[in-house]
Amino acid sequence: MSRARADEEEYWHSSKFRAFTFDDEEDELSQLKESKRAVNSLRDIVDDDDDDLERVSWSGEPVGSISWSIKETASSSTSSLEGRDSSLQKGSSSYAAFPKQVSSYSLSSLFKGRNKLPSFQSLSDALSDTGVKNYAPELRRPKAEYKDYSSDWSPKDTVRRMQRGKVCSLERFRSLQDKLVLLDEAVARHDGNVITAVLIFLKRTLRREILFRELEVRQVALCHLIHFLKETGEQKLLLDLLRFLDRTEEVALSQYREHLNIQDVEKRREFLKGCIGLPFSAEDTSHIQDHYTLLERQIIIEANDRHLETAGQSEIFRKYPRKASILNMPLVTTLFYSCFYHYTEAEGTFSSPTNLKKTFKNWLGYTKKKAPIGFHRVVEILQRNNAPVQVLQEYVRLVEDVETRLNLATKYKCHDVVIETYRDLKDRIQLTAYKCKVERGSAEEEKINSILNNMQIRWKN
Repeated sequence: MSRARADEEEYWHSSKFRAFTFDDEEDELSQLKESKRAVNSLRDIVDDDDDDLERVSWSGEPVGSISWSIKETASSSTSSLEGRDSSLQKGSSSYAAFPKQVSSYSLSSLFKGRNKLPSFQSLSDALSDTGVKNYAPELRRPKAEYKDYSSDWSPKDTVRRMQRGKVCSLERFRSLQDKLVLLDEAVARHDGNVITAVLIFLKRTLRREILFRELEVRQVALCHLIHFLKETGEQKLLLDLLRFLDRTEEVALSQYREHLNIQDVEKRREFLKGCIGLPFSAEDTSHIQDHYTLLERQIIIEANDRHLETAGQSEIFRKYPRKASILNMPLVTTLFYSCFYHYTEAEGTFSSPTNLKKTFKNWLGYTKKKAPIGFHRVVEILQRNNAPVQVLQEYVRLVEDVETRLNLATKYKCHDVVIETYRDLKDRIQLTAYKCKVERGSAEEEKINSILNNMQIRWKN
């Protein structure tokens, strides 16, 4: 019995075939890990510029390539399986290998799963066809790259990554408190792009009343949102926000700005007429009224001039045809047009330059006279040329020095200038003394008495 057992032990120890052990599974797993490491280090192999020689296997495949790694893995797996079959012959050197399809594998097909060309076979299909699908190397993105899509970032870290241009999902901030902390962090970073991005997220995920209430105490974010709404043309939301903030003048200006989008001139005129009643400031209300009046006058001028030009009844329109319409033109352009085509018309017509100047005198402004030689010299020249007293008084008033003005006005008997100067100086004694130099019962004497009896003037003496 013991002899038989000894022969059996000798048989197993002397056999050319290796008995099956569970260590074979570990060997296969180690081979698979080696193959995966070879594939993952592919970039380092390809980028190695120091090695100008390309190593190839006996089958002609470049050592380190994708197909070589797959074949090595498949060969190792196949040889392990064949070792379990007792029907294998000693010294057998045949290995199961994949069909040689060099052109069917590429780097893009490996990482993207499928090649874009329909005629190429994908990696998963090739492995499934050979029956060793479970032994193919599994390629995954490095764990460091998955951190960009992590949902565990705090509001501070999220804002910091947004500043660096990283992809960050804001959907994880669901509570109102988290959203407000995120907004405060964005404002604290002083990055307008990040603030705007967070505001867009809040605008989409919060009710308007809640958003408006929270922005009312965050003026920096509020200014960003108002500017964003103006740039994107979200007029309804902008008006709702301004009404919530009780900014009535801004609401009126935003509504008034809508006239720029109205092309039809009659509809624009009616729209401007309706804007006059909006809650503008006193100065803005005056401008809106002038704008409406100007457009209304342009419509009248345009209709009349088009008729004259078409009928050929006006020589100036025949000689100088109009190149553009006067509608919606600025006041200065309208004035130039009127001076060119209607210069000789009476003041009572709407197209008269004088009428335009009188109607819109606040827009056209005033001119201030200047004299390079000094107005006191101008007064002397005018007096030597026997200029009327009214002309002398106009230029004496333009003399800036008070003493020089009084001397000239007294010398050339410009009584009104003297009276007005003493009134401005609040000098009651000098004004009373000058009353003796004018004729009794004259208009100048009545003017002096009216000034002296004015109880609202606080005299200096």
